[in-house]
Amino acid sequence: MREIVVVSGKGGTGKTSLTGAFAQLASEKVVCDLDVDAPDLHLLLRPQPEHTEEFFSGHAARIDGGMCTGCGLCASLCRYEAVRIEGGAFSVDPLRCEGCKVCVALCPEGAIHFPEKHCGQWYISSTRFGPLVHARLFPGEANSGRLVMVLKQQARKLAKSLGRGLILSDGTPGIGCPVISSLSGADLAVAVTEPTPSGRHDLERVADLCGHFQIRLSVIINKFDLNPEETEGIQAYCGARGYEVIARLPHDPVVTKAMVRGRVVTELPETAFSVEVRKTWKKIEEIAAKR
Repeated sequence: MREIVVVSGKGGTGKTSLTGAFAQLASEKVVCDLDVDAPDLHLLLRPQPEHTEEFFSGHAARIDGGMCTGCGLCASLCRYEAVRIEGGAFSVDPLRCEGCKVCVALCPEGAIHFPEKHCGQWYISSTRFGPLVHARLFPGEANSGRLVMVLKQQARKLAKSLGRGLILSDGTPGIGCPVISSLSGADLAVAVTEPTPSGRHDLERVADLCGHFQIRLSVIINKFDLNPEETEGIQAYCGARGYEVIARLPHDPVVTKAMVRGRVVTELPETAFSVEVRKTWKKIEEIAAKR
């Protein structure tokens, strides 16, 4: 089983639009949206959930009003100022609570409980391109890296049960914990960048991350014609580091038109951009097939 993860180093490079197109072009695959903090692949694939699971991770303090005597010790101990007093009653602000458990351990009445936090949901859905494993992390919740690992495990399990030989994942932008989880066990990372100083800088960061974990990396320069000088700089950097630039995609309004219609670019009437996207996917398949 092969795992291809599309990453970007930063948001706005066109990573999800290209992943959606690759999902339409790929065969015998399971698609996975690993961007759990701000998922948007569903906007293009329009999934119909077939299985839903709640995601619990970490803990948050809860004060039992019936047991609390109002001594105020928890409020004085909480360095995150999560304990609030309203109308003489103590409560914990779940957005401020860091789950340190100090109040739980030191409450003289044992009035503070410490249940698991309900952080989001994950789904297995059907789409016009096949199965999609995706999730929704509630705003402000942590442990996105753990949720990414849950999605990867479920995608592998689903691919095995369906006899699919490919997992195609839309990774998380940046280089943080969820990106590290996204790259875990991948056969190939495809980095989508843009010809800007920030695009090049963040490409270098995600390339270093892939190098650290010994993940093969190929590069797509999107909207290459908007800044030829930066494009040449990115190509020179990739050449010096041994990263193959597998595509230079032009800026094309067809990407926005497809987005507005809830489609991917390869579903619309053919343009020079969609022709290049098809060629790019063939190159990715060839590279991923090489062990």
